[in-house]
Amino acid sequence: MDSLKIIIEKHADGYVAYPIGLKGVVVGEGNSYEEALTDVKSAIRFHLETFGGEVLESDSPVLEVFIAEAEVAA
Repeated sequence: MDSLKIIIEKHADGYVAYPIGLKGVVVGEGNSYEEALTDVKSAIRFHLETFGGEVLESDSPVLEVFIAEAEVAA
């Protein structure tokens, strides 16, 4: 079993969770932190079953995650 880093964001209308270090897009959501985490773990399992282990970026594992803020002109 590989360990993945998962970002969980709290929004006004619930939580959104997504893993780092997978090829493709995987997202979970819920009304609580725990629901979002459970949902994204289920989505990760489905993603791995569908696309296989090659979606894991094992050649370059994520060591740290940083949050940055940047202004972007619209």
